[in-house]
Amino acid sequence: MKKSAVYFTTFRTTYTENRTQKLQRLLKRAGIESIDFRHKLVAIKMHFGERGNLAFIRPNYARAVVELVKSLGGKPFLTDCNTLYVGGRGNTVDHLETADLNGFTPLTVGCHVIIADGLKGMDEVLVPVPNGKYVKEAKIGRTIMEADVLLTLTHFKGHEAMGIGGAVKNIGMGCGSRGGKLEMHSDGKPYVDPETCIGCGMCLKVCAHGALAMASRKMTINRGVCAGCGRCVGVCPKGALMPQWGEQGFSVLDYKTAEYALAVVTGRPHFHISLISDVSPNCDCHAENDAAVVPDIGMLASFDPVALDLACADLCQRAPRLHGTVLDEVEEDGDLFDSIHPTTHWRDAMEHAVEIGLGSDRYDLITI
Repeated sequence: MKKSAVYFTTFRTTYTENRTQKLQRLLKRAGIESIDFRHKLVAIKMHFGERGNLAFIRPNYARAVVELVKSLGGKPFLTDCNTLYVGGRGNTVDHLETADLNGFTPLTVGCHVIIADGLKGMDEVLVPVPNGKYVKEAKIGRTIMEADVLLTLTHFKGHEAMGIGGAVKNIGMGCGSRGGKLEMHSDGKPYVDPETCIGCGMCLKVCAHGALAMASRKMTINRGVCAGCGRCVGVCPKGALMPQWGEQGFSVLDYKTAEYALAVVTGRPHFHISLISDVSPNCDCHAENDAAVVPDIGMLASFDPVALDLACADLCQRAPRLHGTVLDEVEEDGDLFDSIHPTTHWRDAMEHAVEIGLGSDRYDLITI
């Protein structure tokens, strides 16, 4: 397999070039100008950070990407899909308020912010997965699939379920509707936590398959009838409907996420950017962020999301470890991210992504 080009630069600056200008230079060197942006709607997929989390990418970097796309004739917008869990981004109203709180507004980033899967995470498109082994049709936020070009802007970090949170996760999990996220996180069908359920009946109203019933003021699910659409999860005000893990747990999560990512990028131009800074051990979905486990390293860009993730992971593996972090509490086994979350297997997603044709596990790191 041919090596993919991954371009890298540090966060060092000069008196004549600041970080956002350096990011734009990196993207040009990586070939972003080869994409025809003229009059194209350009989705810039990123994570706006949960309320209370401070590790997410600063809006200034997003604006740099937006300005570059506009200079090339594109019509960019920032986007993400709603979360499966109940929090500050579980519906579009809360999601946009959280984005505003964290600095992602049209004034600061220079474009509109659009939540891709509608008000309650149900506005989805069924997208075929080429070579899909675990998913035949991915449930993707409609707005993302309607865009002409897809760019991703990713905060590279650890992740409690996937080991790493990189470009593949940003595309696959991040672009899934709530029903899609349910499918990736589980065997595709939820269960009811009776301790959390208040018997409000909101889920009963949206179930189109007759899978829900009330018993003793608690909701029950007939899993033989349930279609796994996730609509009940989307409307539950208490988060009482939860994913049910399949027998293979995190490995299948990795595989499904890679297949969702392939569905999103297939058939249109795509380009990917990752920043290795504030490398927290957990996802930016947390309402807090633990101390960074390695120093800030730099910015990377590639047309290949798999090679990009592997380059980011390799740079983190070679970086000095920081004390006063979660690393003081774990026993390292040779892999930084496996040591932090021993039950995860981040390489599973990479290997499956290569197998299905999402990208390459061989790359040249080109430093500028």
